[in-house]
This record gives sequence, structure tokens and C-alpha cells, in this order.
Amino acid sequence: MNYRTDVCIIGAGPGGALLAYLLAKQNISTILIERSDTLGKEFRGEHLNEDGEMILKKHHIFEEIESLGLLRMSRVEYWKDGHIFKTIESELGHAGIHVPQQHLLQSINNQASIHPSYKLMLGTKVTELTQNEKGQYTGIKAQQKGLGEIIVESKIIIGADGRYSTVRKLAHIKTNIHNHGYDLLWAKIPAPANWEPSIKFALVKQQQVALFSQAKGFVQIGWNIEKGSYPALRKQSFRPFIQRLIDAFPSLNLSIERFITSWSDFTLLSVQSSISEVWSKHHLLLLGDAAHTMTPTGAFGLNESLKDADLLSDLLHQVFYQNKGISETLRQFEQKRKPKLITLERIQFQREKEFSSHFISS
Repeated sequence: MNYRTDVCIIGAGPGGALLAYLLAKQNISTILIERSDTLGKEFRGEHLNEDGEMILKKHHIFEEIESLGLLRMSRVEYWKDGHIFKTIESELGHAGIHVPQQHLLQSINNQASIHPSYKLMLGTKVTELTQNEKGQYTGIKAQQKGLGEIIVESKIIIGADGRYSTVRKLAHIKTNIHNHGYDLLWAKIPAPANWEPSIKFALVKQQQVALFSQAKGFVQIGWNIEKGSYPALRKQSFRPFIQRLIDAFPSLNLSIERFITSWSDFTLLSVQSSISEVWSKHHLLLLGDAAHTMTPTGAFGLNESLKDADLLSDLLHQVFYQNKGISETLRQFEQKRKPKLITLERIQFQREKEFSSHFISS
């Protein structure tokens, strides 16, 4: 089957989905392609800061997400020897918001689906980028479950398909990967009774452990370990390792004992940041993690992808309603956003370097 559209977006994560909605609302025909069969698979970077909150409120999406369920965290706490060492209260009234990705994407898709210029294709895997005689990208070929090969002709292609972006690889765009010296073990457990929603940090064997309260009564655990150390770590006894977490946060004792009983109850995340060498190329643009992968530090990733979509939707309005050149506009987006992401990456390195200083008495 063949399709024709103004903009083809590959990747229905927060950035790609929001961009598709904002373009469709402007009557810019948009096809959003997602490899998974459903929207909203579980995602660990679901922390909304004031920038992301502002964008979702600006576009009248936040209210629906709130009705589906979100969680405001009251403050940031630093724990030492099983007790609160330092507390930081936010002037915003909360220290961040946990938004389940399923709720976020469902809300965006609900509003986008109202517009006839929006089309979502699930279960669709991009296999090839097409180009014209000038080298400009003109569309994609993909395999769609139940249909076989489909072809989408598009004036602009957006790669919003994550840190391992297929679009980036097919366009032969290099990315500079930066090692931060650690990997991350993730786990999710039920919160104890009377658990106050908050962000909690501890220093365990000179490595950061973070707890994030989640909607629906869960606590997400992020435990930094030395880069590449997990295979050797798994060969060691599990009990002494998990006891360190219990000692750091005693109130989690019962939940940890019940739900984290072996190494298999953790998920390993290979931590890295990256900035692609170019973001725009011949009517193709990278967005979100495809252009700039962030580490979990500061929980910037989700929010920066929303900021990408917000800015790009305004710039593309100029292409389709003010006859501004496509290549010029996509370069303008890169010039506006790239320096800010380079700065954020430096901030992440600095915060990681200085983390232990929070546990020193003044």
C-alpha cells in the first residue's frame, strides 16, 4: 500500500507523538509510525519537570493525563545511614511529577485522533529510506503486520525512534557516544503503607541510589554500578548486595524482601549520553533521543523531547503556511536546540561528579 503525507514521523514516544498531534492540529497531514503493536509500553524515564509540565498545559494535554493518573513528589531527600540527612523543598510545590507513559501517550493520541490529518500506524517497522535524484529523502518503506510492505511518500521525515534509532542508521548519521562511568540497575516495588511521594537519594559504596515515587503505589529504584561491572557482580552473593539497599532505606525492608529476591529482579540499563553529529540532513530530522540521548541524571530526557516537539511544530508551520524552505527550517531547529543539549550534557557530568558532596556536613 502507498501513502502520501506532509510529515512522516517514525517513533511514537512522547516527542514523536506530541509533534504528530501539534502538526495535525495545524492541518498538516502527518503519519506517525510505531514499531510496537501498542502505545505506551513501560518506560523508566517518566519524570516530568516544570518545562515538560508547562508544555503539556500549554497544549491542554495535562488535564486529561491528570484524570488518568499522575503523582506529584513532595520534595527531594538525601539519606545517610538509614536516616534523612538533608531535605530540599521545591518552590513549585512539588519536586517533579511521575507521569506513566501509557497515560501520557494515550492522552496525546486521544486528542490527535480528532484531527483527520493524523494517522497512526502501529506494528510497523521501517526498513528503508527513499531518496530522489537530488539526494533528498522523500519517504520510507516499512513492513506492517497484516499488510506486508507499505510505502509512505513524505515531504519531511522525522526520526523520533530513540537512542538506537533506525532512521539515524539508515541515514548514515554518526553519533558521538560519551561514557559516564556507570550503568544502572532498575527495579520497581510496591510502596510501603503511608509512603510519602518523594525523590530520595543515598550514597551506597560511593555509588548513587535513587528512589522515585510512582503513580499507582510503586517505588522505582535506580542503583548506579560501575560501568561494565554487572557480569562480575552477578557471580557474587546476592544477599550482601541487597542488604545495602535495606540499610540505606529501612522502611523498604518488607517490600524489598518480598519483591527483590535475586539478580533477575533487576533490569540493567547501559548508561551513556550522545549527541548526533548532525540532526538535519536532506529533508530528514532527528528528534529526542535519536538526536540527543541523555543519562537519567536530572531526568531531562522526557522533558527535552517535549521541548523539541513544541519548537519544531512552530517552525514547521512556517514551512507549510509561509513557504519557508524545508532544509533551512530543519537547520534552524538544530541550531536552536543543539547548543542547549550540549550544555545539559555537561550539567549531567557535573552533577554526577558532585553527587557525593550532598552527604558532607556543612
